[in-house]
Amino acid sequence: QVQVVESGGGSVQAGGSLRLSCAASGYRYSRYCMAWFRQVPGKEREGVAQIDNVGHTGYVEFVEGRFTVSQDRAKNTLYLQMNSLKPEDTAMYYCAADRGPSGLGYCRSAIRPGDFGYWGQGTQVTVSS
Repeated sequence: QVQVVESGGGSVQAGGSLRLSCAASGYRYSRYCMAWFRQVPGKEREGVAQIDNVGHTGYVEFVEGRFTVSQDRAKNTLYLQMNSLKPEDTAMYYCAADRGPSGLGYCRSAIRPGDFGYWGQGTQVTVSS
């Protein structure tokens, strides 16, 4: 059974940093596209960053240059390093996994919630001004 569990959220002042982790289990991690999403109450869940089975990464424009997605395959763990945080980054952050269109862990070009089948419970990030 595929499981992903996020951790590392918290409260930080604007300009600060946080690192989120996502521990994956129950599947062959290397054959999955992994992604981070975020959501604030009343708004749709939006993609943040993703990484595929060979380490290719993708980011949405509003985090590029500030956030870095990475993975440690030996630990089956996905990370999101968030620097220069802004109050508008406040959200619940979710980790998601999917085998991708080929079934081999390549990601699609866009980071869309509907393309991911496995989700964690989320970890809250709060950035104060």
